[in-house]
Formats: sequence, C-alpha cells, structure tokens
Amino acid sequence: MSADLSYELSAKQQQPVSRKVRALKLVRKLAGQRYLQVMALLGVAWMIIFNYIPMYSVIIAFKEYNIIHSVHEAKWVGLEHFREFLDDDELPGVIWNTVGMSLIKLVVAFPLPIIFALFLNELRSLQLKKLVQTISYLPHFLSWVILGGILTTWLADVGIINHLLMALGIIHEPISYLAEPSYFWSIVITSDIWKELGWSAIIYLAAIAGVSPEMYEAATIDGAGRFQKMWFVTLPSISGTITILFILAVSGILNSNFDQILVLRNSLNESASNVIDVYVYQTGIVSSRYSYSAAVGLIKSVIALVLLLGANQVSKKLNDTSLF
Repeated sequence: MSADLSYELSAKQQQPVSRKVRALKLVRKLAGQRYLQVMALLGVAWMIIFNYIPMYSVIIAFKEYNIIHSVHEAKWVGLEHFREFLDDDELPGVIWNTVGMSLIKLVVAFPLPIIFALFLNELRSLQLKKLVQTISYLPHFLSWVILGGILTTWLADVGIINHLLMALGIIHEPISYLAEPSYFWSIVITSDIWKELGWSAIIYLAAIAGVSPEMYEAATIDGAGRFQKMWFVTLPSISGTITILFILAVSGILNSNFDQILVLRNSLNESASNVIDVYVYQTGIVSSRYSYSAAVGLIKSVIALVLLLGANQVSKKLNDTSLF
C-alpha cells in the first residue's frame, strides 16, 4: 500500500512539472515562429472583421430594414421575406439557370484542370512547360470587366468569331451570340474554363510534385508506360486533393460567377442569365430591398452548408477522405 501511495504522490507532483514543460516548449515554438504567427494572425483578423462580425447583420432578413432607421429600429416581420422568395414566379427559372450552369461546370470544368496538370507534368522540356504554364495562367489575372469587353467584341455580328466561322463555311450569316439565350450557357462555361484552367491546375501540380519518385521508379521497373504511371501512380496519389476540392465544388453549386454573368448578360439573354446572384442584385440591392436580399442570401448559405456536410459525409464513407 505504501508503495502505491508513494507512486500516486510522485505522479501528482510530476503533472504540474510536465504541464509547465509543455507550456514552455509551446512558448518557445511560437517565439521561433513569431513572423509566421504574425502573418497567420493578420489573416485571422481579416476573417473575423470581414466574415464573422458582419454575420450579426443577417438579422435584417427577419426585419423590414431601410437605411433611414437602424437595424434595432427595423420592424420584425419574421419569415415574410422567405415566403415571398419561395412564392416568386421567377424562382423556377432562377434555380434552373443557377443549378444547370453549375452542374455542367462541375461535370465538364472540374476534371479539366486535373487532366491539364497531368499532361503538363509529363512535359520533359522545362522551357516548354514554363511557357505553357505562363500562357494558361495569364487570363486569370484579367478581370471579367476586361474579358467581358473582349468577348462582347469577339462575339458581335462583326466580330472575329463570326468572320472565322463564315470563312470556314460553318455558318452562312453572322450570329449575335450574346443576343441568343440558347448560346449563353455555352459562352459562360467556355469562357470560365479559358480563364481559370491554368490557375486551377496549380494546386494539382503542387500535389503531383509531392509524389515520391520511388513510386515512379518502381512502376518503371514493373514495365509501366507513361499513361499507366499517370493512372496507377499519379492519380491515386493526388486523390485526396481531388476529393477535397470536389467537396468544396459541390457546396458551391448555388454560386455563379457574378462578375462574369453581369458583364455578359443583357435584356435579350435574360431568360438564360438570370441566376441567384443576379436576382439578388436586381431584386434586392438595386431596388433597395436589403432585407429581402439578405433573406435570399441566407437561404443560399444554408443550402450550401447542407451540401457541404452531405458531400463531406458521402466522401468519408466512400473513400475515407473528408474535410473534417
């Protein structure tokens, strides 16, 4: 008994010491990383100021807010704005355009950066690789205001696209593409791929760079060719990165590229270009219906959260990879 008692006493005495040692090690580690910690704290502060503090104002979705009175003085209306949105005749068209374009982007645009990164990684010439990367990255750094003007010019009746297609005999008379709703989705998806293909491939190239060369050497010894290495070595090695980005892409199905659509839409293609973000801007912001636009935005955020949790759970069960 005395031996057990002395052991318990010594263990209790060592606990404060071990805690102090761990705390001291943590302080020293943070001190050694002080510059990195300052950079991280700046990012955290930015997120708190611009992402979390404004969340308080979401309460206006349940009030009849106007800029004359404060949020506290606004009249409480409960779920009135939510009911109004769900009863709006424009809702089916808005949902169809938003989800339709997003699903096509998910099916077509999501795999393309992966394929591009795989083939770019196979280039043996370093100079050619850098050239292709630079050319593919450039459109990302141009705003949609600039690219929208370029596309509007190219796709006009007298634009280069019509001249080229007529010269090739594909069409016999010019087409005003942005005036035809049937062409709008194709224009949006194609231009989005053109702008973001190279930039989206960066994270996959970084993941590929982390693949162990020994795995490629072992595959070479087993007689694997370049395409077999891509399929059996590279793709499985970056599957975790692909899964995480796919989960995030699924959660963003209700997000449309507002800048892109705003610069490309007009009154003639409105039936195909009226997505949720544009609807909120036109119905809520332009008409000064801030409470209504907040309610629509809140519905969209809740659905995005549900999609994120659902995609994360499915991914965890299928391949044991998830965000959390």
